[in-house]
Amino acid sequence: MKAMSPGVVDFLFRQLVAGEPPEDVQWRSEGTVLIEQPPGAELARRLAETDLEALTPRELFDYVRASQRLVAWAEQLKEKAVAQYCSEGTARPEGTLKTPKPA
Repeated sequence: MKAMSPGVVDFLFRQLVAGEPPEDVQWRSEGTVLIEQPPGAELARRLAETDLEALTPRELFDYVRASQRLVAWAEQLKEKAVAQYCSEGTARPEGTLKTPKPA
């Protein structure tokens, strides 16, 4: 098991001394939590900018779940694009595809 960063250890110690949960719950009031962020560009940005070493084990678990949602969303986009590509290629009457003219 990998050791936690000093920042995480310090945070957990302060939470323990104060009698509070090991998760940072105060940031929930500042915006959408990662686990509730809908899949899309904003979730991708937030995942890319996250310092994994600073996450608690629970936050790391939420990070993994959010990344799995993003992957599933991107897979759906790809499937729609492939379906559209395939339907356009087979639905066109012959001779309507643009071909370059010889120079």
